Amino acid sequence: MGMLPDKAVPDIVIGRLPIYLRALAHLEAEGQRIIASKDLAKRLGMSSAQIRKDLSHFGEFGKQGMGYDVTYLRDQLRTVLNIDRRWDVALVGAGDLGHAIAYYGGFEGRGFHISCVFDNNPQKIGRRLGRFEILDAIELPAKLRELDIRIAIVAVPANAAQAVVDDLVTGGVKAILNYAPITVTVPAGVHVQYIDPVVHLQRMSYYLE
Repeated sequence: MGMLPDKAVPDIVIGRLPIYLRALAHLEAEGQRIIASKDLAKRLGMSSAQIRKDLSHFGEFGKQGMGYDVTYLRDQLRTVLNIDRRWDVALVGAGDLGHAIAYYGGFEGRGFHISCVFDNNPQKIGRRLGRFEILDAIELPAKLRELDIRIAIVAVPANAAQAVVDDLVTGGVKAILNYAPITVTVPAGVHVQYIDPVVHLQRMSYYLE
């Protein structure tokens, strides 16, 4: 059945789709072909009604009492999330965090491929970081347009993040994963997601006695 995504789908629903996709990938690796919504819900610690409601925004993927075809649902969610193709990603920041991201193998096979690394430190520019030559961050906008890169990861100090994000936007980037511990400003149409481990630790420490 073809899907016509509802443009009014809440962002919180979109945010849960990758969680479903990850669970389906694990199920497929385990050799499971069919999964009931209640079993998927139990695996994810949520309600089956929530899963069915989320998926209903994009079409009908299962039959009452028969569950979901794991591979079919996985493929459909990949299409919904636009990762039925490979996206090239720029990484800005070749420090300790940038090193970890550059060497992390989890992007490949899940829709993303780091294709270039930038830094503004003269001692790092031109050196190797794994399979990459570290490029001069001053080239960011031009290089991004040349390579037609739409996604970037920011792994720079907080005081440099906004200037980097401005250059990314100038270069045509529309999606930014920001590891810098600061909220950045972007124009409409540019999406930013934040990863700050300390924020998550602080959220959990509230519950500790």
